[in-house]
Amino acid sequence: MRTSAVWYPFTQHALEPTMRHVVGTEGAHLIDEHGARILDALSSWWVITHGHRHPVIMEAIRKATETYDQIIFAEYTHAPAEELAKGLIEIAPPGLAHVFYSDSGSTAVEVALKMALGYFHNLGRPRSRICVMEHGYHGDTIGTMSVGERGVFNAAYAPLLFSVDQLPFPESGREQQTLDAFEALCATGEVASLLIEPLLLGAGGMKSYPASVLAELKRIAERHGSLLIADEVMTGWGRTGSLFACEQAGISPDILCTSKGLTGGALPLAVTLCTPEIFDAHLSTDRRKTFFHSSSYTANPIACAAALANLDVWKQEPVRERIDSLTERHRQHLSRFAGDPRFDDIRQVGTIAALDLKVPTGGYLSEVGPRLRAFFRERGLLIRPLGNVIYLMPPYCVTDADLGRAYEAIDEAASLFVAGRL
Repeated sequence: MRTSAVWYPFTQHALEPTMRHVVGTEGAHLIDEHGARILDALSSWWVITHGHRHPVIMEAIRKATETYDQIIFAEYTHAPAEELAKGLIEIAPPGLAHVFYSDSGSTAVEVALKMALGYFHNLGRPRSRICVMEHGYHGDTIGTMSVGERGVFNAAYAPLLFSVDQLPFPESGREQQTLDAFEALCATGEVASLLIEPLLLGAGGMKSYPASVLAELKRIAERHGSLLIADEVMTGWGRTGSLFACEQAGISPDILCTSKGLTGGALPLAVTLCTPEIFDAHLSTDRRKTFFHSSSYTANPIACAAALANLDVWKQEPVRERIDSLTERHRQHLSRFAGDPRFDDIRQVGTIAALDLKVPTGGYLSEVGPRLRAFFRERGLLIRPLGNVIYLMPPYCVTDADLGRAYEAIDEAASLFVAGRL
């Protein structure tokens, strides 16, 4: 019998088991009410980078609460936000010079879209077409659903969504089709921006594409005066092997969105970074050119303090070495599945590994998804496949023993499925 009044996200309450209560977190683990330690193999929806309750970040939060709570971020500013903006500009791709704060990945993308349209509007040459990539996912607000893949996620809300131009995903051997499609759209002179997840599409199935494609998409955008928005909400903060995925393509986007790992996963915070040209297009004695966007908790000082501490962790601790180690360990574990007929498209981008279990009917609503989740849950593993797509995205502190346990469970689950016992 259901007793909770909570409506949980991405949960069909008529089908799901009772929620387990988490009473604590530590490192790469959640601890439930019975004292069981659960390996958080997806970093609690991709936000936890260094591990749960990293001491440097937790101490920064405690210290900030002695001085701050929320402060209106218009007419007034505060040190955590100012220092964080400087620190982010230092480590961001070259050319990004301004930081706009918001609360989540979805809002960071909404901000980016408004910046792009406002830029052309304020220059007196409006452009309104937004290009996106097939299978993309950018959030669950109306704007971000509009620029994401259409389907079960947003079918009920279709009347509210605006139209965008979709590029075909650059499948291996068909990358030129994607580039040609973007070139043709840009040639119209109407494209304001390409919004893209660099190197890896997250909720769209952990689909990866080469850095060379991203680099060429940026060159096409530049030739036609269109902007490139990099949605690094998931790919940022080391997930793809570099601090930001754009680095691997050698590009600087015009606008970059980041959240999730910004505070090490400790508190919600997001930023949208942009070039001076975009900021300057909104800089005017004409108040109508103001960038009209905010939220009640913009630049929360405690969240900014957590993000500043995260920057210190990156500077003071061997984070990149941990990322390199995790990347190599994934590679070694994945090698056991090379040529395995139970799987398709075994792939890895930095600290993220994914493989598709061969099933009669795939996709997000594949019936194997809930069965796999239940199987992993019984083995003390937090792994939530995207339908038949099994992926691992653990915190960088995960031990090889725990990582190996996750891969053993994937192997066992596949064997049980083939045998008709899962």
